[in-house]
Amino acid sequence: MKNILILGGDGYLGWPTAIFFSSKGYNVTVVDNYFRRNACENLSLRPLYKIPNLINRCQEWKKKSGKIIKVILGDLTDPELMRSLFQKKTITSWPEESCIDNKPDTIVHFAEQPSAPYSMTNYKNANFTISNNLLVTNNLMYAVKDFSPHSHIIKLGTMGEYGTPNIDIEEGWIDINHNGRNEKFLFPRQASSIYHTSKIMDTDLLWFGVRAWKLKVTDLMQGPVYGFTTKEIKNNEKLYTIFNYDEIFGTIINRFVTQAVVGYPLTVFGKGEQKRGYININDTIQCIDKSFSNPAKNGELRIFNQITQTFSVNQLAEMIYEVGRELNYDVSIKNIPNPRIENEDHYYNPKYQGLKDIGVKATLLNKDILKDFFIHVEKYKNNIDRDIIFKGIKW
Repeated sequence: MKNILILGGDGYLGWPTAIFFSSKGYNVTVVDNYFRRNACENLSLRPLYKIPNLINRCQEWKKKSGKIIKVILGDLTDPELMRSLFQKKTITSWPEESCIDNKPDTIVHFAEQPSAPYSMTNYKNANFTISNNLLVTNNLMYAVKDFSPHSHIIKLGTMGEYGTPNIDIEEGWIDINHNGRNEKFLFPRQASSIYHTSKIMDTDLLWFGVRAWKLKVTDLMQGPVYGFTTKEIKNNEKLYTIFNYDEIFGTIINRFVTQAVVGYPLTVFGKGEQKRGYININDTIQCIDKSFSNPAKNGELRIFNQITQTFSVNQLAEMIYEVGRELNYDVSIKNIPNPRIENEDHYYNPKYQGLKDIGVKATLLNKDILKDFFIHVEKYKNNIDRDIIFKGIKW
């Protein structure tokens, strides 16, 4: 039976990933330090609905499925905690006195500060983003090198590493011909925030580990995720993943639908022509599963661009406007001065064939999905705090 270690297993993506693999019968252990919960509390960014703590969630999952997800609460910037995960008899936070007896076959790495706006609010949060994200990745790399070199690392990257270059975005790599000689390099990257810059450094760290120690790594360059539920957590509020709709932790489609439900104008930054690649939360899980089933080889850094569609901000706003109006919501769109330093008119043509080649079947955003989204958010309409939707974080 495969042993799967999920770092950041309490998060928006980490939790449904843990539930998915547990439902398949694998031995799953999750580690988290509650950063996102604590940051939301400290910044008064109330999610759409309350979620139980990680131990209570796992207890609920056991009640529903009979399966145990082991929980470790702790800070993975501590190298000794990270290293303990790869040694026998690591004591878990839940179930109490339970041990991890086997090294993980696969590590799914979500354990990072995930927000570009958070990283840009002030120098302290920028420092935290850099130190947290790089130390966790470096600690993981060394632990795998020293104790479990055949473990497969699946790391969640971001399409934001690439920026918006005036050429096609290949999947992680680019062939260069220079003065009559050829070489393959990591695709040139130009991040637009401290967070995205830290993710570039993640990739560089792991590329070093692959070259130096023959680690095997899959780096998933993911676009913004949207959605609220997966098959395993559907119809059980105690198993829902966190849903933020604020400017700092809420992704754009999640934010826009929430804004539409309460009649808050959809906040389109600048001209609204910024283009990005997007993916449904169910497809995020599917991509991780396919990467798990088709692992990288030792000495390989395999990079996939993890998106299924590209949209401009205007296109998303218009889709949500149309669906909201059909459902009799008072939806409006408001272009506001762009608080971010970014290109608003740009070329954008990313390749994303690799995951299709290993069997991923895309869930494409359409009116039916958005209608279900509106229905879901409507249930919690009274919880929505209009004051946290937009605060105008600038950089």
